[in-house]
Amino acid sequence: MQITSGLPENFNPDAYDMIVVGAGYAGAVCARRLAENAGFHVAVLERRDHIAGNAYDYLDENGILVHKYGPHIYHTFNERVHNFLSRFTKWADYQHKVLANIHGTLMPVPFNHQSLKLAFGEERGEQLFNKLVDTFGRDVKVSIMELRKKSDPDLAEVADYVFENVFLHYTMKQWGQTPDQIDPSITGRVPVFIGDDDRYFPQAPYQGMPADGYTPLFERMLDHDLIDVYCDIDARDIFEIGDTIVRVCGKVYGGEIVYTGPLDELFNLDLGALPYRTLDMKFETLDMDQFQPVGTVNYTTSEDFTRITEFKNMTGQVVPGKTVIMKEYSHAYEPGSGQTPYYAILEPENRALYERYLERVQDLSNFHPVGRLAEYRYYDMDAVTDSALNLSDEIIACHA
Repeated sequence: MQITSGLPENFNPDAYDMIVVGAGYAGAVCARRLAENAGFHVAVLERRDHIAGNAYDYLDENGILVHKYGPHIYHTFNERVHNFLSRFTKWADYQHKVLANIHGTLMPVPFNHQSLKLAFGEERGEQLFNKLVDTFGRDVKVSIMELRKKSDPDLAEVADYVFENVFLHYTMKQWGQTPDQIDPSITGRVPVFIGDDDRYFPQAPYQGMPADGYTPLFERMLDHDLIDVYCDIDARDIFEIGDTIVRVCGKVYGGEIVYTGPLDELFNLDLGALPYRTLDMKFETLDMDQFQPVGTVNYTTSEDFTRITEFKNMTGQVVPGKTVIMKEYSHAYEPGSGQTPYYAILEPENRALYERYLERVQDLSNFHPVGRLAEYRYYDMDAVTDSALNLSDEIIACHA
């Protein structure tokens, strides 16, 4: 692998069997698999000055490993995804736990046995917990919608408390919506965990943190003799999208193209911009060993920010006397502002607009959109990896 800033003057697209746009999960997975399994010579074009996409992490001036674009918590049920990523990293044990700051009291989320006792008092909380166990069983997740279907005043009391104190105000900050604008289907998915397990992903068989960090994982994934990486390259500057062909650097390109960026921006937003939410992240270095008891604390009833992450609680690093926290402030994404589009706003009219953009590349047999931005959906890291593995299977099969 070679990593170069910018394209060399003699860059020749025809020297490559595949061009990948984006060096995050989707792009890096496809690049590795096609180089390794099909013998493709691959050029990876990355708009930023680094690889690893939003998973990029680095050591700050105090030697603390920081996730530049927000906390990335690895967890998956997918054995194939786990086995593939495990080729490029060892895993440090990390079981993600989240607390909600509810009127100054820290309670586990998803709401569980301990949360009930903290919210309702020891005796009443135990009564409500026993009612949940009698109704649904133990060590299961139950949504607010399921609680309300039972028409039981005790279950409704739990559902109402969780809705008001865990979901409502947090969601209003996260998505910029008023209560009447929040889709009831989203409300209904908010879970209560009927048990004592306080992990955020209690049933995921594979979870942890890359032992050396995410960036080294990507460095190893892209470390192949047939992969060249070019950073500081905006594909829009060298791509021309026609009805049936793609030109790269002015030449019709006959190889495969894996595109992981936003489709609307590829077409200069000419049908309108796809809406996203973005985040302002405020990092603070504090002169203390530890700021909070877990990696993430959600502020569900107070503050302008949505949550605080403390990175040492996730990585297990020991850096005496210093810690780094990050506060997240959510707001609407503005294309062309240099902001990062994080969360697609998956309302029907937005999805319809995306489909109109997608139609414009449907007749390009060698153009493959994949990933959170290119597919306009919310993906966890494992789901992006799975989507890229499936796409690379298809491309490999076509060239077998």
